[in-house]
Amino acid sequence: MKPLLMTNEYPPNVYGGAGVHVEYLSRELSKLMPVEVRSFGSQNIEDPKLSVFGTGLDDSGFTCPKGLRSVFGALQRNLGFNTRAIDADLVHCHTWYTHFGGIMAKLNYGIPLVLTVHSLEPLRPWKREQLGGGYDFSSWVERTAIEMADAIIAVSEGTRVDVLKHFHVDPEKIHIIYNGIDPDEYQKVDPTAALEKFGIDPKQPYVLFVGRITRQKGIIYLVNAIRHMNPDFQIVLCAGAPDTPEIAAEMKTAVAEASKNRSGVFWIDEMVDKKTVIQLYSGAEVFCCPSIYEPFGIINLEAMACETAVVGASVGGIPEVVVHDQTGYLVPVAQIHESPFTPLEPEHFSKDIASQINRLMANPERRAAFAKAGRQRAIDTFSWAAIAKETSELYASLVK
Repeated sequence: MKPLLMTNEYPPNVYGGAGVHVEYLSRELSKLMPVEVRSFGSQNIEDPKLSVFGTGLDDSGFTCPKGLRSVFGALQRNLGFNTRAIDADLVHCHTWYTHFGGIMAKLNYGIPLVLTVHSLEPLRPWKREQLGGGYDFSSWVERTAIEMADAIIAVSEGTRVDVLKHFHVDPEKIHIIYNGIDPDEYQKVDPTAALEKFGIDPKQPYVLFVGRITRQKGIIYLVNAIRHMNPDFQIVLCAGAPDTPEIAAEMKTAVAEASKNRSGVFWIDEMVDKKTVIQLYSGAEVFCCPSIYEPFGIINLEAMACETAVVGASVGGIPEVVVHDQTGYLVPVAQIHESPFTPLEPEHFSKDIASQINRLMANPERRAAFAKAGRQRAIDTFSWAAIAKETSELYASLVK
């Protein structure tokens, strides 16, 4: 049995949880069967166990609006995925960027289509800011792929509920398989190099955020919470890759405002490498995930594996990763019904984030207990080896 994984992100081009997922899943699956990955990029690895082929893009001739370049670029790459002959027994797609490629592979090559749901377009209405009319296309291609897939992998129970709510899908086609972690790679290390690089005071504790600057990650609510936080710790915002110039400008203004009456606010305006982010996790006393939409929240798992207590929003799959009062604290999010991932009272949400961070930062014994329990939970529940085994069993049920 040989699966073909289609993905937007693959090393060295990884900027989100879906890319992390495909990287580790493909590695673990290759211990059980030959695996092929087709990705956006220039990768070219020919190996009997794990082959990776990137598809590039020349968009120099594009005259379409800037927001549509990624949409039409994805379609061109999806064509490239399929014009290269496919000899796999099934195709497994990750994110809407590759869904059209999976549809073509299913119809043209007659193989089963598997989709992992890392997020859902109906629950990301702010993507219209980035894609314009391309958001209507991404929503259409996602719906088409999900509703014709032979199997759908939801990364949490919360995601399964969302799929059933927004799409016409046979519930028996949905399988919950969590994201995972490599606890040998993600573990507490000496953070000194990262702290020195970014000028963070090693003698003062800090709260950490890691993620993209996007509505989904709730970064603005965290920045607005800073003015409500106690002044005896630092805040490190490792946040880059803004979705739009508008949210980039909003972030800049919010950080400047938060820094007016308080020192120790550090904004690392880039997506750092894995070694550096592990050091940042390791040095933090608390990791904060203020996401307003998070189907799983692999960043919380990474922080837990590095023995860092977590304060996270109680949305999506986060409560399935972070156990309240055992590995961290969860912050409820009152939400507008018509737009389910917009806080009803943004200022109240920010104050609640600050309150839980203050509570945890004031209690070193509780932080230590959460850190230990979080590490153990990462090891016991979220092994990539177990996740690859579940995935391979699903593949086998589809391949006759």
